[in-house]
Amino acid sequence: MSFLSTAVVKAAAAAETLTGKKFAVLVASSLVATSGIVAVGANSAGGISPMEAAAVQALAEQESTLAAAPAETPEPFSPTPEPASSAGPVASTPSPAPAPIASEPAPEPEEETPVVPSTEEPEAEPGPIQHVFLISLASPGYEAAFGSTSQMPYLSATLRPQGVLMTNYSLLDTAPLPNGIATVSGQPPSAATKAGCPRYEECVQEVETLTLADQLVGARLHWHAYVEGMQNAEAKPESCVQPEPEAAVAPAPSGYSPLLNPFIFFHSLLDLGDCDENDVPLDALAGDLKKAEKTANFSYVSPSLCNAGFRGNCPEGTPDGPAAADAFLAKVVPEILASPAYKKDGLLIVNFGAADPAAAADPATAPADPRKVGGLLVSPLLTPGGTDGAAYDPYSMLRSIEDLFALEPLGKAGGAKVKSFSGAFLTANGGD
Repeated sequence: MSFLSTAVVKAAAAAETLTGKKFAVLVASSLVATSGIVAVGANSAGGISPMEAAAVQALAEQESTLAAAPAETPEPFSPTPEPASSAGPVASTPSPAPAPIASEPAPEPEEETPVVPSTEEPEAEPGPIQHVFLISLASPGYEAAFGSTSQMPYLSATLRPQGVLMTNYSLLDTAPLPNGIATVSGQPPSAATKAGCPRYEECVQEVETLTLADQLVGARLHWHAYVEGMQNAEAKPESCVQPEPEAAVAPAPSGYSPLLNPFIFFHSLLDLGDCDENDVPLDALAGDLKKAEKTANFSYVSPSLCNAGFRGNCPEGTPDGPAAADAFLAKVVPEILASPAYKKDGLLIVNFGAADPAAAADPATAPADPRKVGGLLVSPLLTPGGTDGAAYDPYSMLRSIEDLFALEPLGKAGGAKVKSFSGAFLTANGGD
């Protein structure tokens, strides 16, 4: 689906749920939607397809387009009465004329009908997995997470036997943002994202760069990011908290770090209001898990710096580093596994989206390769205790989730050498 098509479908979907002030803000802040509305209002569809024009008008709360077809229908009929009145005695002339007119339009609908099935939407079919939960943590190193001397006993001893261990999952960079952006959009690391964004706007992707979240909305599916510690200036929970454009990206006293929230770095989500609606504080997760219909198809869980496992970020006297991350898993994971959505058709991914720099700096804990982090897949559709040794990375993570939801791969996720673990679910479901 093109950027324009995706943006219009997103705008139309948002219009179905937003009212009042939020709807007004959505329309006012959306360059794409506003331009589309003006174009349609001026009866000039231009390069916009009929489907896109209709979706834009739905956003504008207009019931239908100005009928172009009725304007054309009087024209073929206007010549007909004139010959009938001037050449009344000649009754044989009108009778042959209708025959060719009736026969010629018949092939035209036959030619148009194949065009409709060739669109993208009919290709998407529900797969065996319809609810994905991804928890993103900081890795203390593969051995410290999954080895015999693991510093994360809940992950390695309790959760790992319930799922499939990805033994060869590696990061693109040790910093969190390059991996986060790649995981949700397929975009490669940049100098700015590797450096932690000296200025916020340096790392924000242009509006044409789509994300997994955009794709899900375009496919009439739902997503949520649950971000711990996200607050406004008054220390109250708030959605989609982001730095000022010229400001450096820095952590908040609550432990919230924008670098652990990749969704705030895309204009495609910021400008149409998706981020405000779906990028929410972690406290909302427990309520959304209670009913399957309230649970998003894709849930991205991002703990605070402390609970993600970055050493040196926890209050004195409390678990720190991998111990804090393991305690976070021990609290949140049982809630996910007990949810109706997970039991029905769920997949939990314990994903390490960064390497803890403190672990790498300590000779006693420094991993041989800080980018080799591993990962864990847990699902009712997988055989417990398995291993997968394929070479995966953040592009593979995106590709796999896209495959599960029958979406086209974005960016580098579409590479010929990028592997996907989605095939394990097709096999488990009796597929190819």
